[in-house]
Amino acid sequence: MSTSLAGRIALVTGGSRGIGAETARLLGAAGARVFVNYREKARRAQRVVDEIARAGGAASAVRADLTDRAEVAAMTGEIRDLCGRLDLLVLNASGGMERDVPPDYALRLNRDAQVSLVDAAMPLLPPSARIVFVTSHQAHFHGRRPTYDEYEPVAASKRAGEDALRDRIPDLAARGIGLVVVSGDMIEGTITPTLLERARPGIIDARRAEAGSLPTVSEFAAEIASAATAPLETGHTAYVGGEDYLVDRS
Repeated sequence: MSTSLAGRIALVTGGSRGIGAETARLLGAAGARVFVNYREKARRAQRVVDEIARAGGAASAVRADLTDRAEVAAMTGEIRDLCGRLDLLVLNASGGMERDVPPDYALRLNRDAQVSLVDAAMPLLPPSARIVFVTSHQAHFHGRRPTYDEYEPVAASKRAGEDALRDRIPDLAARGIGLVVVSGDMIEGTITPTLLERARPGIIDARRAEAGSLPTVSEFAAEIASAATAPLETGHTAYVGGEDYLVDRS
């Protein structure tokens, strides 16, 4: 990446591992001051912060359960107090396949919490700020392509979250704020394929054979980081992998 994010302030949700962590590292390397959001894994988030710092960047770990509005308000308040604004909001955190979560958890996190965080961050987002919503092809194409039964609650709720955010485009555009979606096929080595494989052994090999190859964490994170600054129209969707999904995007 270029250094076009120098001086910008970024928040990456779910930034303590996997795609979020790699995205945070790339944004830090590009010059952004990165806030790495986490829910429980403070040490893991701090490792990402330390890696960014060792590479010459600036970062802080910020805790918030995104389904808790008070915690989200505290997190955005901390960013306001430290930096006064937020130029880039990467909505990467998602879930719904975890054990022992309430039946409505996927919808609360993947739809309601995404909108609530945008609302909480709105006072910090200046004109030219950008929101990047991270999703999967199985969610983005939900209703048009079949998904795995085990992933259905996540796919449906993330599609609902994307739709809710797209409904906000006119208001965001009036404020000069852009919304970009980045959608990917199964990503090698991330938590969702791991959980799917646990529920249905062989599912990853089958999808890899069907698609030819699966994107890596690095490839997907690079597309997310690029979406932070690329000259894209608001509402644009960037696709990573899964060419079979893209044959008919109507």
